[in-house]
Amino acid sequence: MVLAAILVIAALLLVNALYVAAEFAAVSVRRSRLHQLAEDGNSFAAWLLPIVESPAALDRYIAACQIGITISSLVLGAYAQATLAVWLAPYLEALGGLQEVVAQSTSTIVVLLVLTVAQVVFAELVPKSLALQYPTQTALYTLVPMVASQWVYRPFIKWLNGSGLLILRLLGARHQAHRHIHSPDEIELLIAESRDGGLLEPDEHRRLQRALRLNLRQGRQLMVPRKRISAISIDTPLNEVVSVVAQSPYSRVPVYRESLDNVVGILRTKDLVRWFVEGRPGATLAALIRPIPSVHESVTADRILKDLRERRSHQALVVDEFGGTAGLLTLADVLTELLGHVGDEFRSGQLATETLTDGRIRLPGEVGVGDAAMLLETTWETDASSVGGLVTEALGHIPAEGETVVIGDYEFQVERVRDRIPQSVVARRVVPVASENRR
Repeated sequence: MVLAAILVIAALLLVNALYVAAEFAAVSVRRSRLHQLAEDGNSFAAWLLPIVESPAALDRYIAACQIGITISSLVLGAYAQATLAVWLAPYLEALGGLQEVVAQSTSTIVVLLVLTVAQVVFAELVPKSLALQYPTQTALYTLVPMVASQWVYRPFIKWLNGSGLLILRLLGARHQAHRHIHSPDEIELLIAESRDGGLLEPDEHRRLQRALRLNLRQGRQLMVPRKRISAISIDTPLNEVVSVVAQSPYSRVPVYRESLDNVVGILRTKDLVRWFVEGRPGATLAALIRPIPSVHESVTADRILKDLRERRSHQALVVDEFGGTAGLLTLADVLTELLGHVGDEFRSGQLATETLTDGRIRLPGEVGVGDAAMLLETTWETDASSVGGLVTEALGHIPAEGETVVIGDYEFQVERVRDRIPQSVVARRVVPVASENRR
Protein backbone atom coordinates (compact mmCIF):
# COMPACT_ATOMS: atom_id res chain seq x y z
CA MET A 1 0.00 0.00 0.00
CA VAL A 2 2.80 2.39 0.91
CA LEU A 3 4.67 1.64 -2.31
CA ALA A 4 1.51 2.28 -4.33
CA ALA A 5 0.96 5.58 -2.50
CA ILE A 6 4.54 6.66 -3.21
CA LEU A 7 4.10 5.84 -6.91
CA VAL A 8 0.88 7.85 -7.07
CA ILE A 9 2.55 10.79 -5.32
CA ALA A 10 5.50 10.59 -7.76
CA ALA A 11 3.03 10.61 -10.66
CA LEU A 12 1.26 13.69 -9.28
CA LEU A 13 4.61 15.44 -8.83
CA LEU A 14 5.40 14.61 -12.44
CA VAL A 15 2.06 16.06 -13.59
CA ASN A 16 2.73 19.21 -11.58
CA ALA A 17 6.21 19.48 -13.09
CA LEU A 18 4.77 19.10 -16.58
CA TYR A 19 2.40 22.04 -16.10
CA VAL A 20 5.15 24.23 -14.61
CA ALA A 21 7.53 23.42 -17.47
CA ALA A 22 4.80 24.05 -20.05
CA GLU A 23 3.98 27.46 -18.55
CA PHE A 24 7.55 28.74 -18.47
CA ALA A 25 8.36 27.28 -21.89
CA ALA A 26 5.31 28.90 -23.49
CA VAL A 27 6.33 32.41 -22.40
CA SER A 28 10.06 31.85 -23.11
CA VAL A 29 10.02 30.15 -26.50
CA ARG A 30 11.18 32.26 -29.44
CA ARG A 31 8.65 32.70 -32.21
CA SER A 32 11.39 32.97 -34.83
CA ARG A 33 12.64 29.53 -33.81
CA LEU A 34 9.14 28.05 -34.07
CA HIS A 35 8.72 29.64 -37.51
CA GLN A 36 11.95 28.02 -38.64
CA LEU A 37 10.96 24.59 -37.29
CA ALA A 38 7.49 24.88 -38.84
CA GLU A 39 9.02 25.70 -42.22
CA ASP A 40 11.28 22.67 -41.85
CA GLY A 41 8.21 20.45 -41.46
CA ASN A 42 7.93 20.10 -37.68
CA SER A 43 4.20 19.53 -37.12
CA PHE A 44 4.38 20.26 -33.38
CA ALA A 45 5.99 23.65 -34.07
CA ALA A 46 3.29 24.44 -36.64
CA TRP A 47 0.67 23.44 -34.04
CA LEU A 48 2.20 25.56 -31.25
CA LEU A 49 2.96 28.66 -33.35
CA PRO A 50 -0.63 30.02 -33.56
CA ILE A 51 -0.98 29.64 -29.79
CA VAL A 52 2.20 31.61 -29.07
CA GLU A 53 1.40 34.33 -31.62
CA SER A 54 -2.14 34.97 -30.37
CA PRO A 55 -2.36 36.78 -27.00
CA ALA A 56 -5.84 35.36 -26.36
CA ALA A 57 -4.78 31.80 -27.21
CA LEU A 58 -1.65 32.14 -25.08
CA ASP A 59 -3.77 33.41 -22.18
CA ARG A 60 -5.93 30.27 -22.40
CA TYR A 61 -2.83 28.09 -22.64
CA ILE A 62 -1.29 29.64 -19.52
CA ALA A 63 -4.63 29.44 -17.71
CA ALA A 64 -4.73 25.69 -18.41
CA CYS A 65 -1.22 25.37 -16.96
CA GLN A 66 -2.20 27.26 -13.82
CA ILE A 67 -5.38 25.23 -13.34
CA GLY A 68 -3.40 22.04 -13.79
CA ILE A 69 -0.79 23.15 -11.25
CA THR A 70 -3.46 24.06 -8.71
CA ILE A 71 -5.50 20.86 -9.11
CA SER A 72 -2.48 18.55 -9.07
CA SER A 73 -1.09 20.32 -5.97
CA LEU A 74 -4.39 20.03 -4.11
CA VAL A 75 -4.85 16.37 -5.06
CA LEU A 76 -1.24 15.65 -4.14
CA GLY A 77 -1.62 17.18 -0.67
CA ALA A 78 -4.97 15.52 0.04
CA TYR A 79 -3.83 12.10 -1.16
CA ALA A 80 -0.57 12.21 0.82
CA GLN A 81 -2.40 13.16 4.00
CA ALA A 82 -4.98 10.41 3.48
CA THR A 83 -2.36 7.72 2.87
CA LEU A 84 1.15 8.42 4.14
CA ALA A 85 0.06 10.46 7.15
CA VAL A 86 -2.39 7.76 8.23
CA TRP A 87 0.25 5.06 7.71
CA LEU A 88 2.95 7.00 9.62
CA ALA A 89 0.83 7.93 12.68
CA PRO A 90 0.84 4.45 14.38
CA TYR A 91 4.62 4.16 14.03
CA LEU A 92 5.14 7.54 15.67
CA GLU A 93 2.71 6.57 18.40
CA ALA A 94 4.55 3.31 19.08
CA LEU A 95 8.11 4.59 18.76
CA GLY A 96 7.74 7.86 20.58
CA GLY A 97 5.12 6.95 23.10
CA LEU A 98 2.91 9.75 21.80
CA GLN A 99 -0.79 10.00 22.30
CA GLU A 100 -2.93 9.16 19.27
CA VAL A 101 -3.94 12.75 18.57
CA VAL A 102 -0.36 14.02 18.92
CA ALA A 103 0.95 11.24 16.71
CA GLN A 104 -1.58 12.07 14.00
CA SER A 105 -0.70 15.78 14.12
CA THR A 106 3.02 15.00 14.03
CA SER A 107 2.65 12.66 11.05
CA THR A 108 0.60 15.30 9.22
CA ILE A 109 3.32 17.91 9.79
CA VAL A 110 6.11 15.53 8.74
CA VAL A 111 4.32 14.49 5.54
CA LEU A 112 3.53 18.15 4.78
CA LEU A 113 7.15 19.24 5.18
CA VAL A 114 8.55 16.38 3.10
CA LEU A 115 5.91 16.91 0.44
CA THR A 116 6.57 20.66 0.30
CA VAL A 117 10.31 20.13 -0.20
CA ALA A 118 9.71 17.50 -2.87
CA GLN A 119 7.20 19.68 -4.69
CA VAL A 120 9.38 22.81 -4.62
CA VAL A 121 12.45 20.95 -5.88
CA PHE A 122 11.04 18.39 -8.31
CA ALA A 123 7.82 20.09 -9.43
CA GLU A 124 8.91 23.75 -9.41
CA LEU A 125 12.65 24.50 -9.52
CA VAL A 126 13.82 21.65 -11.76
CA PRO A 127 11.13 21.98 -14.47
CA LYS A 128 11.41 25.77 -14.38
CA SER A 129 15.17 25.63 -14.94
CA LEU A 130 14.84 23.10 -17.73
CA ALA A 131 12.11 25.13 -19.43
CA LEU A 132 14.19 28.32 -19.32
CA GLN A 133 17.30 26.55 -20.62
CA TYR A 134 15.51 24.57 -23.33
CA PRO A 135 12.28 26.50 -24.03
CA THR A 136 11.71 25.21 -27.57
CA GLN A 137 12.15 21.52 -26.80
CA THR A 138 10.13 21.80 -23.58
CA ALA A 139 7.28 23.62 -25.28
CA LEU A 140 7.09 21.01 -28.04
CA TYR A 141 7.32 18.01 -25.69
CA THR A 142 4.54 19.33 -23.44
CA LEU A 143 2.24 20.42 -26.27
CA VAL A 144 0.10 17.26 -26.58
CA PRO A 145 -0.83 16.94 -22.87
CA MET A 146 -1.41 20.70 -22.72
CA VAL A 147 -3.81 20.68 -25.67
CA ALA A 148 -5.71 17.83 -24.01
CA SER A 149 -5.76 19.76 -20.73
CA GLN A 150 -7.11 22.83 -22.51
CA TRP A 151 -10.00 20.80 -23.85
CA VAL A 152 -10.77 19.34 -20.40
CA TYR A 153 -10.44 22.66 -18.56
CA ARG A 154 -12.18 24.72 -21.26
CA PRO A 155 -15.28 25.64 -19.18
CA PHE A 156 -13.16 26.57 -16.18
CA ILE A 157 -10.72 28.60 -18.30
CA LYS A 158 -13.47 30.75 -19.75
CA TRP A 159 -15.05 31.38 -16.37
CA LEU A 160 -11.75 32.04 -14.55
CA ASN A 161 -10.36 34.34 -17.25
CA GLY A 162 -13.61 36.28 -17.28
CA SER A 163 -13.56 36.63 -13.50
CA GLY A 164 -9.95 37.78 -13.56
CA LEU A 165 -10.65 40.43 -16.21
CA LEU A 166 -13.63 41.69 -14.25
CA ILE A 167 -11.55 42.08 -11.08
CA LEU A 168 -8.83 43.90 -13.01
CA ARG A 169 -11.36 46.34 -14.42
CA LEU A 170 -12.81 46.98 -10.98
CA LEU A 171 -9.30 47.72 -9.71
CA GLY A 172 -8.61 50.01 -12.66
CA ALA A 173 -5.70 47.85 -13.88
CA ARG A 174 -5.05 47.00 -17.50
CA HIS A 175 -4.93 43.42 -18.68
CA GLN A 176 -1.54 42.42 -20.04
CA ALA A 177 -1.10 39.47 -22.34
CA HIS A 178 1.35 36.80 -21.20
CA ARG A 179 4.78 37.66 -22.53
CA HIS A 180 8.27 36.91 -21.31
CA ILE A 181 9.57 40.37 -20.43
CA HIS A 182 13.21 40.74 -19.40
CA SER A 183 14.50 43.41 -17.06
CA PRO A 184 17.69 45.29 -18.07
CA ASP A 185 19.69 43.14 -15.65
CA GLU A 186 18.30 39.96 -17.21
CA ILE A 187 19.06 41.25 -20.72
CA GLU A 188 22.61 42.06 -19.65
CA LEU A 189 22.95 38.52 -18.29
CA LEU A 190 21.68 37.08 -21.58
CA ILE A 191 24.16 39.24 -23.50
CA ALA A 192 27.00 38.04 -21.26
CA GLU A 193 25.97 34.42 -21.82
CA SER A 194 25.89 35.02 -25.58
CA ARG A 195 29.41 36.46 -25.38
CA ASP A 196 30.64 33.50 -23.33
CA GLY A 197 29.02 31.16 -25.85
CA GLY A 198 30.91 32.79 -28.72
CA LEU A 199 27.88 34.39 -30.35
CA LEU A 200 29.02 37.95 -29.65
CA GLU A 201 32.39 39.56 -30.22
CA PRO A 202 33.86 41.55 -27.30
CA ASP A 203 33.22 44.86 -29.11
CA GLU A 204 29.60 43.90 -29.78
CA HIS A 205 29.18 42.93 -26.14
CA ARG A 206 30.55 46.29 -24.95
CA ARG A 207 28.26 48.24 -27.30
CA LEU A 208 25.18 46.39 -26.09
CA GLN A 209 26.18 46.95 -22.48
CA ARG A 210 26.62 50.66 -23.13
CA ALA A 211 23.16 50.83 -24.70
CA LEU A 212 21.59 49.18 -21.65
CA ARG A 213 23.37 51.58 -19.29
CA LEU A 214 22.57 54.73 -21.25
CA ASN A 215 19.85 55.70 -18.79
CA LEU A 216 22.37 55.48 -15.94
CA ARG A 217 24.91 57.92 -17.40
CA GLN A 218 24.41 61.57 -16.53
CA GLY A 219 25.32 64.68 -18.45
CA ARG A 220 28.18 65.49 -16.07
CA GLN A 221 29.80 62.14 -16.97
CA LEU A 222 29.64 62.70 -20.73
CA MET A 223 30.21 66.44 -21.17
CA VAL A 224 33.30 68.32 -22.20
CA PRO A 225 34.21 70.04 -18.89
CA ARG A 226 34.10 73.81 -18.61
CA LYS A 227 37.88 74.04 -18.44
CA ARG A 228 38.23 72.58 -21.94
CA ILE A 229 35.52 74.62 -23.64
CA SER A 230 36.81 76.90 -26.38
CA ALA A 231 34.51 79.94 -26.53
CA ILE A 232 34.58 83.55 -27.73
CA SER A 233 33.11 86.76 -26.34
CA ILE A 234 30.11 88.27 -28.07
CA ASP A 235 31.96 91.62 -28.20
CA THR A 236 34.71 90.17 -30.41
CA PRO A 237 34.80 91.90 -33.85
CA LEU A 238 33.91 89.60 -36.71
CA ASN A 239 37.30 90.07 -38.37
CA GLU A 240 38.96 88.72 -35.23
CA VAL A 241 36.36 85.96 -35.00
CA VAL A 242 37.36 84.81 -38.49
CA SER A 243 40.98 84.52 -37.41
CA VAL A 244 40.09 82.63 -34.24
CA VAL A 245 37.79 80.19 -36.02
CA ALA A 246 40.27 79.66 -38.86
CA GLN A 247 42.84 78.43 -36.34
CA SER A 248 40.32 76.33 -34.43
CA PRO A 249 39.42 72.72 -35.25
CA TYR A 250 35.86 73.26 -33.98
CA SER A 251 32.86 73.64 -36.28
CA ARG A 252 30.64 75.13 -33.59
CA VAL A 253 31.89 77.60 -31.01
CA PRO A 254 29.97 78.79 -27.92
CA VAL A 255 29.56 82.55 -27.56
CA TYR A 256 29.39 84.17 -24.11
CA ARG A 257 28.69 87.61 -22.68
CA GLU A 258 31.05 88.80 -19.94
CA SER A 259 31.80 85.29 -18.61
CA LEU A 260 31.44 81.65 -19.58
CA ASP A 261 28.58 81.34 -17.10
CA ASN A 262 26.49 83.46 -19.47
CA VAL A 263 26.59 81.57 -22.77
CA VAL A 264 24.19 83.32 -25.15
CA GLY A 265 24.40 81.08 -28.18
CA ILE A 266 26.49 79.06 -30.58
CA LEU A 267 28.39 80.20 -33.67
CA ARG A 268 28.47 77.84 -36.62
CA THR A 269 31.42 78.19 -38.95
CA LYS A 270 29.01 77.82 -41.89
CA ASP A 271 27.20 81.00 -40.88
CA LEU A 272 30.52 82.80 -40.49
CA VAL A 273 31.68 81.67 -43.93
CA ARG A 274 28.39 82.86 -45.46
CA TRP A 275 28.87 86.29 -43.87
CA PHE A 276 32.46 86.42 -45.09
CA VAL A 277 31.48 85.54 -48.68
CA GLU A 278 28.52 87.91 -48.80
CA GLY A 279 30.55 90.69 -47.15
CA ARG A 280 27.60 92.29 -45.36
CA PRO A 281 28.77 95.55 -43.79
CA GLY A 282 27.93 96.40 -40.19
CA ALA A 283 27.21 92.80 -39.15
CA THR A 284 28.02 91.77 -35.61
CA LEU A 285 28.67 88.45 -33.94
CA ALA A 286 25.32 88.73 -32.15
CA ALA A 287 23.55 88.60 -35.52
CA LEU A 288 25.21 85.32 -36.48
CA ILE A 289 24.78 83.23 -33.34
CA ARG A 290 22.08 80.62 -32.93
CA PRO A 291 20.37 79.57 -29.68
CA ILE A 292 21.81 76.66 -27.74
CA PRO A 293 19.64 74.42 -25.51
CA SER A 294 20.59 73.85 -21.88
CA VAL A 295 20.36 70.68 -19.82
CA HIS A 296 21.04 70.04 -16.16
CA GLU A 297 24.15 68.05 -15.36
CA SER A 298 22.06 65.35 -13.66
CA VAL A 299 19.92 64.59 -16.73
CA THR A 300 20.56 61.09 -18.11
CA ALA A 301 22.05 60.41 -21.52
CA ASP A 302 18.89 58.87 -23.00
CA ARG A 303 16.86 61.99 -22.14
CA ILE A 304 19.60 64.25 -23.50
CA LEU A 305 19.59 62.32 -26.76
CA LYS A 306 15.81 62.69 -26.97
CA ASP A 307 16.03 66.45 -26.30
CA LEU A 308 18.75 66.99 -28.89
CA ARG A 309 16.74 65.08 -31.47
CA GLU A 310 13.54 67.01 -30.74
CA ARG A 311 15.31 70.38 -30.83
CA ARG A 312 17.35 69.40 -33.89
CA SER A 313 20.52 70.48 -32.16
CA HIS A 314 23.98 68.94 -32.10
CA GLN A 315 25.08 70.59 -28.86
CA ALA A 316 23.68 71.48 -25.46
CA LEU A 317 25.02 73.58 -22.63
CA VAL A 318 25.33 71.65 -19.37
CA VAL A 319 24.53 73.75 -16.30
CA ASP A 320 25.15 72.95 -12.64
CA GLU A 321 22.81 73.32 -9.67
CA PHE A 322 23.65 77.03 -9.39
CA GLY A 323 22.89 77.77 -13.04
CA GLY A 324 26.54 78.14 -13.99
CA THR A 325 28.17 76.52 -16.98
CA ALA A 326 29.46 73.07 -16.07
CA GLY A 327 30.39 71.91 -19.54
CA LEU A 328 29.32 71.35 -23.11
CA LEU A 329 27.69 68.22 -24.45
CA THR A 330 27.58 67.23 -28.10
CA LEU A 331 25.66 64.59 -29.97
CA ALA A 332 28.99 62.88 -30.61
CA ASP A 333 29.55 62.58 -26.85
CA VAL A 334 26.32 60.60 -26.49
CA LEU A 335 27.15 58.46 -29.53
CA THR A 336 30.59 57.81 -28.05
CA GLU A 337 28.86 56.40 -24.98
CA LEU A 338 27.05 53.96 -27.26
CA LEU A 339 29.71 53.11 -29.82
CA GLY A 340 32.97 53.91 -28.10
CA HIS A 341 35.32 56.64 -29.28
CA VAL A 342 34.21 57.98 -32.68
CA GLY A 343 36.20 61.23 -32.65
CA ASP A 344 34.87 64.76 -32.70
CA GLU A 345 36.12 68.30 -32.62
CA PHE A 346 36.78 68.23 -28.87
CA ARG A 347 38.43 64.82 -28.71
CA SER A 348 40.61 64.87 -31.78
CA GLY A 349 44.03 63.54 -31.00
CA GLN A 350 42.75 61.71 -27.94
CA LEU A 351 44.94 58.92 -26.67
CA ALA A 352 43.69 55.44 -27.43
CA THR A 353 43.45 52.45 -25.12
CA GLU A 354 46.22 49.96 -25.89
CA THR A 355 47.79 46.81 -24.50
CA LEU A 356 51.51 47.12 -23.87
CA THR A 357 54.05 44.41 -24.62
CA ASP A 358 54.38 43.50 -20.93
CA GLY A 359 50.62 42.87 -20.63
CA ARG A 360 49.75 46.15 -18.93
CA ILE A 361 46.97 48.30 -20.36
CA ARG A 362 47.34 52.01 -21.08
CA LEU A 363 44.16 53.98 -20.50
CA PRO A 364 43.49 57.62 -21.35
CA GLY A 365 42.52 59.57 -18.24
CA GLU A 366 39.27 60.65 -19.93
CA VAL A 367 37.98 57.09 -20.40
CA GLY A 368 34.76 56.54 -18.47
CA VAL A 369 34.89 54.40 -15.36
CA GLY A 370 32.18 52.11 -16.78
CA ASP A 371 34.08 51.53 -20.04
CA ALA A 372 37.32 50.88 -18.16
CA ALA A 373 35.58 48.43 -15.82
CA MET A 374 34.16 46.50 -18.79
CA LEU A 375 37.55 46.47 -20.52
CA LEU A 376 39.39 45.27 -17.40
CA GLU A 377 36.53 42.96 -16.37
CA THR A 378 36.22 44.35 -12.87
CA THR A 379 34.02 46.72 -10.86
CA TRP A 380 34.65 49.74 -8.63
CA GLU A 381 32.45 51.59 -6.20
CA THR A 382 33.20 55.24 -6.93
CA ASP A 383 31.59 58.57 -7.68
CA ALA A 384 34.27 59.42 -10.25
CA SER A 385 33.21 59.48 -13.89
CA SER A 386 36.63 59.00 -15.52
CA VAL A 387 39.70 56.88 -14.91
CA GLY A 388 41.68 60.03 -14.13
CA GLY A 389 39.12 60.99 -11.50
CA LEU A 390 39.16 57.45 -10.11
CA VAL A 391 42.95 57.54 -9.63
CA THR A 392 42.86 61.04 -8.15
CA GLU A 393 40.11 59.98 -5.74
CA ALA A 394 42.14 56.94 -4.62
CA LEU A 395 45.32 58.96 -4.13
CA GLY A 396 43.57 61.71 -2.20
CA HIS A 397 45.69 64.46 -3.79
CA ILE A 398 46.68 65.87 -7.15
CA PRO A 399 48.61 63.03 -8.79
CA ALA A 400 52.18 63.28 -9.99
CA GLU A 401 53.74 61.35 -12.85
CA GLY A 402 55.04 57.97 -11.74
CA GLU A 403 52.74 57.63 -8.70
CA THR A 404 51.00 54.27 -8.23
CA VAL A 405 47.86 53.25 -6.39
CA VAL A 406 46.03 49.94 -6.06
CA ILE A 407 42.29 50.09 -6.73
CA GLY A 408 40.46 46.77 -6.45
CA ASP A 409 42.19 44.15 -8.57
CA TYR A 410 44.45 46.59 -10.44
CA GLU A 411 47.44 48.79 -9.76
CA PHE A 412 47.36 52.09 -11.64
CA GLN A 413 50.50 54.05 -12.47
CA VAL A 414 50.12 57.69 -13.48
CA GLU A 415 51.97 58.00 -16.77
CA ARG A 416 51.23 61.56 -17.80
CA VAL A 417 49.66 64.58 -16.05
CA ARG A 418 48.31 67.66 -17.76
CA ASP A 419 46.68 70.61 -16.02
CA ARG A 420 46.79 68.63 -12.74
CA ILE A 421 44.65 65.88 -14.33
CA PRO A 422 45.97 62.39 -15.24
CA GLN A 423 46.11 62.31 -19.03
CA SER A 424 47.07 58.64 -19.21
CA VAL A 425 47.51 55.81 -16.72
CA VAL A 426 48.82 52.27 -16.99
CA ALA A 427 46.84 49.45 -15.35
CA ARG A 428 48.38 46.19 -14.14
CA ARG A 429 46.36 43.37 -12.62
CA VAL A 430 47.63 42.48 -9.15
CA VAL A 431 44.95 39.93 -8.20
CA PRO A 432 45.23 36.86 -10.47
CA VAL A 433 42.02 35.57 -12.03
CA ALA A 434 42.71 32.10 -10.60
CA SER A 435 42.80 33.54 -7.09
CA GLU A 436 39.40 35.12 -7.57
CA ASN A 437 37.91 31.87 -8.75
CA ARG A 438 39.12 30.05 -5.63
CA ARG A 439 37.30 32.40 -3.26
